[in-house]
Amino acid sequence: MFVLLKNLRSYLDKSILIFCGFALLALVVTVTWQVFSRYILNDPSSFTDELSRYLMIWLGLLGASYLFGKRGHLAITLLADNIPPKMNTALQLFINLLALSFVSLAMLKGGWALIGRTMQQFSPALQIPMAYVYFILPLSGVLIVFYLILNILEPFIKESH
Repeated sequence: MFVLLKNLRSYLDKSILIFCGFALLALVVTVTWQVFSRYILNDPSSFTDELSRYLMIWLGLLGASYLFGKRGHLAITLLADNIPPKMNTALQLFINLLALSFVSLAMLKGGWALIGRTMQQFSPALQIPMAYVYFILPLSGVLIVFYLILNILEPFIKESH
């Protein structure tokens, strides 16, 4: 079971990194084109500013999801570094459960509600439903929940082996 979860995490990590790599490349291309068209051609592109903004949002939230999987998110570790290992395991469980509840309410529930309200609202330049842009909230929420569940289960699975 542990090997399956480890392989699934590895596959998910690679998929997120590949998508983020393409998003970063697209972000560089759109911003470069925006600068070129504005200052060299004196005819600014109408869609690149909006597209780069949406790519940045997607890149940031997917990157945050990846960091949850790597336990690389911002943390104050003063307490965790100075308590016994058993108490540290309980503290990490509490922190992960707290994060799980926040992500479930804010990103999953709130994200789906936002998508429902913005399906008929279109972006000014790209003319795509804003729900497509906001879809990253529940998507990254699902990824973070998955990683948090793995982070919660990992100490217990390791102890049983």
